[in-house]
Amino acid sequence: MRVLSLKEPFATLIKDGKKKIETRSWKTSYRGELYIHASATKISKKTLERKELMELAGEDFSYGHILCKCQLVDCVYMTKEFVEDICQNHPQEAICGLYQEGRYAWILEDVEPLEEPIPAKGRLQIWNYDKK
Repeated sequence: MRVLSLKEPFATLIKDGKKKIETRSWKTSYRGELYIHASATKISKKTLERKELMELAGEDFSYGHILCKCQLVDCVYMTKEFVEDICQNHPQEAICGLYQEGRYAWILEDVEPLEEPIPAKGRLQIWNYDKK
């Protein structure tokens, strides 16, 4: 299975359906089923200080686990107009990502939380997890 690792609380926000766009500095041509992994890295102090984000995320995190699967349906280059649209019309999404011109918005759909999160060590980029 193809997996993307994210730091918390962002992986949980996707699992809970509160975040539908993952923002990245790099683009991907991959489309299809993608599992979301919460890295073992604890939440940074800078992120903890973002009150709106942390209130939205809650307190139940599963560090070091694959939490859900979804469909990666598009990868959009962020223009000034795209960023303005997100900030003006999708405030919850704006709270959950880094929206800046020149970055990429990975559009996620059909999120399905796993009944049992899968313990796994994360990696950079999109990586393959082989069930053993």
